[in-house]
Amino acid sequence: MAQPTNTFDTYDAVGIREDLSNVIYNVSPDETPLLSSIAKVKATNTLHEWQTDTLRASAVNAHIEGGDTSADAMSPTTRLQNSTQIFKNAVVTSGTNDVVEAAGRSNSEMSYNIVKVGQEQKLDMEAALMANQARVAGNATTARKLAGLGAWVKTNVTNIGTNGANPTGDGTNARTDGTATVFSQADFDGAMQSIWTNGGKPDTVILSAFQMDKALGFTGNNNQRSTGASGKVTNLLNVYMTPWGSVTFQPARENRSRDVWIIEKDKLALAALRPMKNQALAKTGDSEMRQVVGECTLVVRNEKALGLIADCTTS
Repeated sequence: MAQPTNTFDTYDAVGIREDLSNVIYNVSPDETPLLSSIAKVKATNTLHEWQTDTLRASAVNAHIEGGDTSADAMSPTTRLQNSTQIFKNAVVTSGTNDVVEAAGRSNSEMSYNIVKVGQEQKLDMEAALMANQARVAGNATTARKLAGLGAWVKTNVTNIGTNGANPTGDGTNARTDGTATVFSQADFDGAMQSIWTNGGKPDTVILSAFQMDKALGFTGNNNQRSTGASGKVTNLLNVYMTPWGSVTFQPARENRSRDVWIIEKDKLALAALRPMKNQALAKTGDSEMRQVVGECTLVVRNEKALGLIADCTTS
């Protein structure tokens, strides 16, 4: 039906207030499962060092009654090190933009964006911790870089593809990727057994969504598909129990999809030389600049407590 003559509608009106929601909907991922779960310790230098040790293999320990005692041969500890990496992001806003009323912000434009870059920086840190990246000492023209997990784990590695090679395990070189093959339950169980044999007590598996989907296909009572009292069907792999220990599967978006990590969280730590801080920078005009900066490194207390299913196909 047509409008009556001279109907004044919203198409003709001037001054109608815009309908802009006062909420900003951000669906970007911000979870950092590795960074959030490991211990936080203090670093006092740009080169952070620590020591590791191992027990000798068991032996027949029987002695003659009344016999003399001789000292055992002792082995020294191993000294390891990692460089601190500077993580830094800055925000600059004009004086006017910081005071105008904007939708979706309870405070100023600067406050909103400082929180945002802080979340982004945590994602950068998470990615660095799991990166296949060797330590870079740095100089006046080269930024220092921490050695990620890929430069440490060498003992308990399965599914090494053709032309693949493990690192030396001291952070000085990254592993060499090989030809990818499918992530299998046999490779996973093999890595778990190797960690147990070497004295580790793994508790967490960190993997991509693609590899998580493969793990959901593992056989046995570890993969539960059930209908609860609510009538909902659940396909869940939460705690995976093996003779070598029970581990929780934790998908991580910042992890390389080809890498499936098995970790003992107590054997990893984040050493902070400068904890993440929001700092004001010098004012040079009609604008405000602030930076979020932190400096830290990864501590691998003993790589024999960690494992890797390497070179997994990603599609």
